[in-house]
Amino acid sequence: MPLPSPNYFRYLAGPPVPDLWGLAVTAAGFTKIPARSAYPPTQHPSDHYFSWVRGRVLDALQIVLITGGRGIFESHDTGRIDAGAGTAFALVPGVWHRYRPDPRTGWEESWLEVQGPAVDRLLKSGVITPKTAVRRDALQTGLDAALEAVHERARGEARGFDPELSAGGYGVLAAWANRPENDAGRQRALRIVTKAERFLRAHHHEAVNVAELARELGMAYSHFRRVFRQHTGSAPWQYVLRMRLARSRRLLASSGDATLEDIADKLGFSSPFHFSTAFKQAHGKSPDQWRRELWRGQSAAPPRAGHAN
Repeated sequence: MPLPSPNYFRYLAGPPVPDLWGLAVTAAGFTKIPARSAYPPTQHPSDHYFSWVRGRVLDALQIVLITGGRGIFESHDTGRIDAGAGTAFALVPGVWHRYRPDPRTGWEESWLEVQGPAVDRLLKSGVITPKTAVRRDALQTGLDAALEAVHERARGEARGFDPELSAGGYGVLAAWANRPENDAGRQRALRIVTKAERFLRAHHHEAVNVAELARELGMAYSHFRRVFRQHTGSAPWQYVLRMRLARSRRLLASSGDATLEDIADKLGFSSPFHFSTAFKQAHGKSPDQWRRELWRGQSAAPPRAGHAN
């Protein structure tokens, strides 16, 4: 029995409350375009159809991955670029573009369209930009697997807004943002940072000598701090503090008899005052106030806190 064609496309409804999930997959598809075939296929809605002569501008973000064959992509900001298997391009909202397979080879295209505040934030932060809208290393980022996860769900029965598809959309965007480390020096730095993260997660409640940790991992302290921040977004000590404060919130929420002295001692803070000060700087309120507000309106009484604020 022959396997069903992988070709499909689907246009989907957005969420009833646009900002609720931050991202909605509004279209997805996979198409194998044979050599010497008309392009694009005529079955798509008129607002997504385009001609090579005129090109197109969209009001949503599309990610397109070429999984076989070759062709051309062109946008206002990138100019004309050869696109072979493993090339991905982002169709940025409001930016003119056009693309087509080489008629001698055709191509296979895997794509999705997303909209929502998360897209706006990624564009504003520069994770996706019109000038960097083409990636030739897309297969090294896991983009193909992330797109296939979306297709597996989108190929199913028609449904209304699907939060699980939103999760798949986030996976595709995360794969796009992933930057494979091809340089040997960068690979070594990433391995060291990974080991350091593992150590700090396991020992965040202890007094950690970051300079000594860097030496044990074989890297100069100043360089270690720099690459650690590049890969995690935080300096090593800030990373430890984040771990401690995250655990402190869990303890405040669940430990009915835990005082601030208990929590400070358990998490490695030098004193309840030090813990309370760090917590207030991070969250804008004392641990006591945070816990009272968390329990407000509950039938049970809030856990009793310590005396430091």
